[in-house]
Amino acid sequence: MATKTAEQAQESAADKKSLTIGVLALQGDYEAHARAFRSSGARTVLVRKADELAGLDGLVIPGGESTTMLKFLEKDRFFDALTKFISAKPVFATCAGCILLAREVLHPSQRSLGALDATVERNAYGRQIDSTILTLPTELPGGPLEMVFIRSPRITRVGKGVEVLAQRDGFPTLVRQGTLLAATFHPEMSVDPRVQQLFLEMVRAHKAHEELSHTKS
Repeated sequence: MATKTAEQAQESAADKKSLTIGVLALQGDYEAHARAFRSSGARTVLVRKADELAGLDGLVIPGGESTTMLKFLEKDRFFDALTKFISAKPVFATCAGCILLAREVLHPSQRSLGALDATVERNAYGRQIDSTILTLPTELPGGPLEMVFIRSPRITRVGKGVEVLAQRDGFPTLVRQGTLLAATFHPEMSVDPRVQQLFLEMVRAHKAHEELSHTKS
């Protein structure tokens, strides 16, 4: 029987330690998210069906059109499966994903997953032509953060358990609530990897806590 070389053994150990991040691939630029997380060292899986949520360490809900994404989620109990996943695993939502994750959606109102204690207004910054790139202060280490806004929603209210990590004109643009991270901009379109790295840190901490709890039980 062939034996593993030291290099192969190291690669095998690295694979066991790597995180598997799912990217909801129903609509939007999910490939850009997958590339960004692979560049940050994660293994990525495109998720198009409810049963593909199994085995993931975390999930990204990308931008796109929230109403279109809802139509896909309403098939084959995908919405219910995603709700259950969000209650158990870390989730990172951007733009339309942030709308889907919010507890309340306005202008107009629509169904949502209701996990993030926040109120979000759809298309609050205008049409596609009003899209912009800004570099703004953030609570993340490393100074101001580049933020790409494309038909972005606006977070108008956050609950007491929601931490605001960045703002635009006094409105939150990056927030964290427990194992949930949400942005009204598009981090996957920037070369700055700090938002992806923050989410991976959240996933890693959650996974370590799960493993510790399993060991104690």
